[in-house]
Amino acid sequence: MGPWLAGAMADLPREGKLARSPDFTQLIDMASESVGGKILFATDDFFAPAENLIKSDSPRRGDDEYTEFGKWADGWETRRRRAPGHDWCVIKLGVQGTIRGFDVDISYFPGDYAPRISIQAANLEEGKEPEIPQRGVRMGVAATPEELEAVAELRSSDWDLLVPMTELKPEKPASSHNYFPVNSQQKWTHVRLNMFPDGGIARLRVYGVGHKDWTAADPKEPLDLVAMAYGGACVGFSNAHFGHPNKMIGVGPPRSAADGWETARRPDRPPVLELNGDGELLIPGCEWAVFRLAHPGVITQIEVDTTYFKGNSPASCSLDGCILTTQEEEDMIRQKWDLPGHRWKALLPVTQLSPHRSHVLDSLTLELQDVVTHARLTICPDGGVSRLRLKGFPSSICLLRPRDKPMMRFSVKAGFRSNL
Repeated sequence: MGPWLAGAMADLPREGKLARSPDFTQLIDMASESVGGKILFATDDFFAPAENLIKSDSPRRGDDEYTEFGKWADGWETRRRRAPGHDWCVIKLGVQGTIRGFDVDISYFPGDYAPRISIQAANLEEGKEPEIPQRGVRMGVAATPEELEAVAELRSSDWDLLVPMTELKPEKPASSHNYFPVNSQQKWTHVRLNMFPDGGIARLRVYGVGHKDWTAADPKEPLDLVAMAYGGACVGFSNAHFGHPNKMIGVGPPRSAADGWETARRPDRPPVLELNGDGELLIPGCEWAVFRLAHPGVITQIEVDTTYFKGNSPASCSLDGCILTTQEEEDMIRQKWDLPGHRWKALLPVTQLSPHRSHVLDSLTLELQDVVTHARLTICPDGGVSRLRLKGFPSSICLLRPRDKPMMRFSVKAGFRSNL
């Protein structure tokens, strides 16, 4: 097992109950329109525009739907090429960062899918992108000479090749996913999808972890230290039957109950629920998820959002933090986070939760020395949470190691941990 794959699996442990798709599909789709992804250019949009590639929803069937150009398709579909060359498009990622894998989805394209693809990527400096004409709403058209001239300045044919030319394989008509893991630790801002020579692709998912320039952050403005768009990741959980915990740290507000972490109902719940002397329900057990912060820091405000979880929100939650070296994190993943209790620092006491509501709570952090690298959300006894935001300030005491050392995420100064 290579070092990148080991690191990726460490980011996404398997002890929970998940669908059997690659681990990287639980990360953020950095190209999705929902996070600001944008199609900059496509050679052809005759039957269906390239913008469909980055829709956030799943593709749907359109058996009996037709447009003036032919059969309607929920994806990007080019005309049957009758000239030299092949079709391709350029996507500006809404979240810039490290790409861990691609999903080239050809669902509902049984007779029109692109037979082969390749994928390239580039890291373009902000503001250096050439002026490419706005695409607008497109169908039945090919790229204009002006668009071709503008996009030529990107020299995208020379970009790094992340997926070499590969044949696509159709599977079930409604679920034809082609997954491609990526072994790269670089930051990427743009991708180029090549289809050889033409055809249709329903969706392109670009899964990865965001990257933030922390040196440019305003020291007076609290930031969401656990956001996946900045590099936060779930590194352990007890159960994820209906939704992975990484969904809680996604971009923007939740879109539905599917856009959050939801556990199965605990089988050890009592047959008849009772109250204790304080009027609280006597329900044993709990579920938990542990996150590596995007950057070590001090958490000052906690948001636990149960929006859309109306009949299945947890009764209560709590939050704890700790500081770990990379080796300690790897040990804890192998031990399923059996970390000694004294290592955890309480950031939020047991707090009652209400259904379908955002709860904004102050952290118990009393001074700026209370730096943590990891946070554990515990819900009692089970249920769903749509968003978790841990706002605070990045610390200069603990610094991220260089990006080219993915297995060495954090460096802790000697003697600092003993103060916690």
